[in-house]
Amino acid sequence: MDADHLRRFWAKVQKTEDCWLWTAALDQGYGRISVAPGRAARAPRVAYELLVGSIPADRQLDHLCRNRACVNPAHLELVTSRTNTLRGLGRTARNARRTHCPKGHPYSPENTLVSKDGERFCRECRRLACEQRRRRQGVPALNPITRQRRAIRAACERARRVR
Repeated sequence: MDADHLRRFWAKVQKTEDCWLWTAALDQGYGRISVAPGRAARAPRVAYELLVGSIPADRQLDHLCRNRACVNPAHLELVTSRTNTLRGLGRTARNARRTHCPKGHPYSPENTLVSKDGERFCRECRRLACEQRRRRQGVPALNPITRQRRAIRAACERARRVR
């Protein structure tokens, strides 16, 4: 970045006690600056590269202050895409932080089913729903021994499929 670009960059930064706020163009809350004719970059990335160093291709900047307009490198941390997503406020992050199903059963390894697309399901809720469905349809409930035998059989079938 040449001296003119540096001057223009710092003219668009308002330093407060905590954050360094980008006062120019924003894109989805992140500062944008032209770094070459027809080429724009995110202001936090430019600030980080100017003051700290390069950003590896497999890393992203995470705003520790949660303020997307901040360009203070002390508030930016290099993290993986997964870490950045899980630290966020989106649906993926909220669901990953849940430790219990909506009915209050724990998401433990023994009580959790995971679908092919990564969605978690509560085994206990599934079992209760199955029992309710059986009662509605007039089918007798499974006794604990039959349930245990079916669980063992299912585990054996899963083990065979793995081999």
